[in-house]
Formats: sequence, structure tokens, C-alpha cells
Amino acid sequence: MKIVSFNVNGIRAAVGKGLVPALQALDADVFGFQETKATPEQVVEALAGLSGYQVHAYGAQKAGYSGTAIVSRIAPERVEYGIGMPGHDDEGRVVTAWFKEAIVVTVYTPNSGEGLKRLPYRGEWDAAFRSYASGLLKHGRPVVLCGDLNVAHQHIDIARPKANYNKTAGFTQQEIDGMDALLAAGFVDSFRSLNPDTIKYSWWSFRGGARSKNIGWRIDYALVSKAHLSKLKEAFILNEVMGSDHCPVGITW
Repeated sequence: MKIVSFNVNGIRAAVGKGLVPALQALDADVFGFQETKATPEQVVEALAGLSGYQVHAYGAQKAGYSGTAIVSRIAPERVEYGIGMPGHDDEGRVVTAWFKEAIVVTVYTPNSGEGLKRLPYRGEWDAAFRSYASGLLKHGRPVVLCGDLNVAHQHIDIARPKANYNKTAGFTQQEIDGMDALLAAGFVDSFRSLNPDTIKYSWWSFRGGARSKNIGWRIDYALVSKAHLSKLKEAFILNEVMGSDHCPVGITW
């Protein structure tokens, strides 16, 4: 089972930049998308050229904002939208699909924002999502959490740690602690588990030629349930895939 996660930064824009043939070449069983910036109907329409896949999309109440989707060629047993907690499901940030092989969650974690204005809410979100994810572990099935978690977990995951620590959204101690707590709840960072010393990023600012200079952040993850880590065959970051300020990440299960 190959699972690929991709923050597309607007799925309609990404399709215009060649997303569909890129997805066909990736040949994943399950895709998780974040920041679709579209309604569920618009996501279905945008991916009309991707044959052989089912689309399960979730949109924000605010038009053109956030949004997630799970797209699979395996029919899920069931699909859930949101985390079932009032106040956290207005922005279309989580889709969960239940397959025989695994429970797959795609998540777009809130950004703490310019000036860290949204950092208090981010703390609330991290706790709520951790509670939701922990609940999935109780079913005994492998769980894969894939998506843009909006945090560089360790210094190795960011090109300029000193300049950004506790100053920039995505690299504050509170956000790092939130990631620590999520992992401690029963998950493993698949890429770092298999590649402990590899420096590789999944997001680059559009400013200053950051991507060409590889001044990036690793903020996109595929976390797997610790109890099922032995099933993990491969974890990857696909820097060569363009069309967004992020690149795809994923696992072979």
C-alpha cells in the first residue's frame, strides 16, 4: 500500500501546473491532499482527469481556504470528516478513511500565523487532534497520519533553525512540544525513523529563490502507529515533484 501526502496549495491551481500526470506517475493507492482551497465539488471537478480514483473531500466554511481530501483507488470501508469537536471542524482540516490495511488520516494543521497571533489556538488544536488520533489507535488497526503538520520538529528539519526558533510560526517550542506529545501518544515519524541523519525538506518559501537554494523546512509528515512500525517498508520525500511550495511525502506500507 503506497500512501502519498501533498499540500497542493490550491488544487485547481496545481492541476493547471500538471498535477494529474504527476499523480498518475506516482501511482499511489491513497493520496492525502491539504490546502485544496476548494469545495468538495470543486475538488471532484479538478481531479476529473484522474481515472480510477475515488475522491473524498472536505472544505472550509470560508471559501478558498484550507481544505483536505483523501483520493484512493481502494474503496474505503468508511470516511469521516473532521474530528468531531465543536470549534475545530470549521476549516475542513481532517479527513479519515478506513481501509482494511490501515486507517489513513490526512490533516492540515493550523499555521500559527504572522506574529504568532494564532499560537494559542494552535495549542488547542494540537491537543484536540492528539486526542482524536489517540482514539483511532484503540481500534487495533494500523494508523497513518499524513499531512502538513506545520512544524519543523528538530533542528535537522529546518535550514535556519537559529534564526527562526521561537520567532517564526512552525518552529516555536510550543509547536515542537505539540509534536513531541503526538509522537508520545503512539506514533512514529516514518521518514526520520528510516533516515535519522538525512537533511531533506518538504516546504520552501516562494521568496528569494528558497527552493533553488534549498533553504527549506520539513513540515510534511507521514506518522505511523508505533505498534505497527514493522509494516513500514519505505518513507520518502519527493523534492523533484513541482507545482506547489510543498512537495509530496509518503510511505510504502
